[in-house]
Amino acid sequence: MTQAPNLPLAGLKIVELGHYIAAPFATRLLADLGAEVVKVEPPGGDPVRGWGSSIEGNAVWFSVHGRNKLSVTLDLKKAEDRDKLAALLKRADALIENFRAGYLERIGLGPDVLHQANPRLVIGRISGYGQEGPYRDKPAFGAIGEAMGGLRHLTANPGQTEYPPPRCGVSISDDLAGMYCAMAVTAACWQVKGDPAAKGRVVDVDLVSSVFSLMEGMLPEYGLFGWVRQPQGAAIKTAAPTNTYPCADGKWLCIAGNSDLIFKRLMAAIGRPAMAEDPRFANNAGRCENVAELDAAIAAWTKTKPATEAEAILEAAEVPCSRLFDMADCANDPHFRDRGWVMEVQDPLLGQVLHPAAPFRFDGVSPQQMVRWPGPPAGAHNDKVFAAVARGETRPISP
Repeated sequence: MTQAPNLPLAGLKIVELGHYIAAPFATRLLADLGAEVVKVEPPGGDPVRGWGSSIEGNAVWFSVHGRNKLSVTLDLKKAEDRDKLAALLKRADALIENFRAGYLERIGLGPDVLHQANPRLVIGRISGYGQEGPYRDKPAFGAIGEAMGGLRHLTANPGQTEYPPPRCGVSISDDLAGMYCAMAVTAACWQVKGDPAAKGRVVDVDLVSSVFSLMEGMLPEYGLFGWVRQPQGAAIKTAAPTNTYPCADGKWLCIAGNSDLIFKRLMAAIGRPAMAEDPRFANNAGRCENVAELDAAIAAWTKTKPATEAEAILEAAEVPCSRLFDMADCANDPHFRDRGWVMEVQDPLLGQVLHPAAPFRFDGVSPQQMVRWPGPPAGAHNDKVFAAVARGETRPISP
């Protein structure tokens, strides 16, 4: 499958100078939405191709990471390859890169140079700390974004000092920066395309502020009251009962029973209806004050049942709950399959592979249609792309 009808970014042309995660994640989202994405890799390929499991040297992760993209290889240390890149960018609407701040300028391809060649080019730049400021030249990876952006401080269990606060298990700051960059670049392209006189824009996104942007009301709370939010563990202070409870089989069950009506249903389901009538638990404020007693009662019940059984009982009572899914649960869940969140994709390099669907839906387009092809080998489209550039073609290039 190489074409999909009615994708909203069809015709938009993006060049990716991305490595590892942040910029490639941004362009994967844009490619899933129908944009033409030409991924420019060094001769050995994006270093992320060496991450994780592989089959005959082909990285399994890259099947998803590079899907719907065209791959070309260029050595940007060579003048002739920089010229090829400049020619490629002349036909592009946007460039997305995630080198360290200032790298494009150091190789003679800063925004001023690129805008001389293509005045309407949108340039999306992702870096650790941003293109300006006292930290701009410091190196950073995703873990640093979590640490400095305020997230890692919150992932500890309250009062625990023996172990460091854990990361969430994925490169969340890279992914967030990629999403913000995709959104901002699309907005800038909308502006440029809507105004024949518009000039290209430079979009500056960084890992730290991408994480920092998620810190809800913590900054104004600190500014007004001097409050510093501390780790909450599996619960939250503003709603109860909302927590994750141990089950008889060693699994965990997340339960959100914090509205008044749901709380009554929850207490009836676990055989404690009298607690729902107790004035101390009549509203959320009272439940938050007495949350330890509530959590103990709920945990006493969940510990007597396997997670799937406890989940089924609470679902029958219309209490929001879920087991903590691992990837096997996700891959085999009937709702994941019915919605197409888990897709079976035929990859020429790997065979049949499971892909996560794009996280958006459009009427008239199935999730399967949005994955036109899996991640290709490095440089797979050199001949086709550079031949089209040499001919001055502006229409989208198919693989």
